Amino acid sequence: MNAVLEALQFRHACKKFDPERKIPSQDLEMILECGHISPSSFGMEPWKFLVIQNSELRSSLREVCWNQPQITDASDIVVILVKPDLLKPDTDYIKAMFHRRNMPEDAEKAYLDRYRSHMQEEVEPVMSYYSWGSKQCYIALANMMTAAAANGIDSCPIEGFEKAGAEKVLGIDTDQFQVAVIFALGFRAGEQSKRLRADSSEIIEYM
Repeated sequence: MNAVLEALQFRHACKKFDPERKIPSQDLEMILECGHISPSSFGMEPWKFLVIQNSELRSSLREVCWNQPQITDASDIVVILVKPDLLKPDTDYIKAMFHRRNMPEDAEKAYLDRYRSHMQEEVEPVMSYYSWGSKQCYIALANMMTAAAANGIDSCPIEGFEKAGAEKVLGIDTDQFQVAVIFALGFRAGEQSKRLRADSSEIIEYM
């Protein structure tokens, strides 16, 4: 079987973690590196990964995450932050991200103009910069969960949280970053619930 498909068949949203089992540091670093090198639109890397290991902090975070036990029972919690305001056209961040490509001045200006046009014409009419940046964060999230599964490590993506509450608990400067998504990493405890999926014929169409 293809190794990626095998990992994805192993992966599921683990709801019950073994609190006694910890992820080896080298495996955790590998998973985070898979997020670090993930693709993003225009190569803007609109993310930051917070690895929450402090038990007191995790207990406080659990209170604003619908009291889900994964927050305190999993080996590690990763909070993916997005930087929405920095993604707006003409910020120093955007200019620096394009400038690092060492393109000729006219080519760099053309890319900046294309970015500005895309954001103004395609993104701003339909979504916020928070939403657009979060879409990129989910690419990194998926890559990290797949990398974990390939090494027999379980994960659970968590959207059930109070955004403002989580940002307060974590002391986030929301002028720079906001919480996009949270996920747990660790090892399953006991039998997990059956994964349910629609038949592939219902969701795959060739044209």
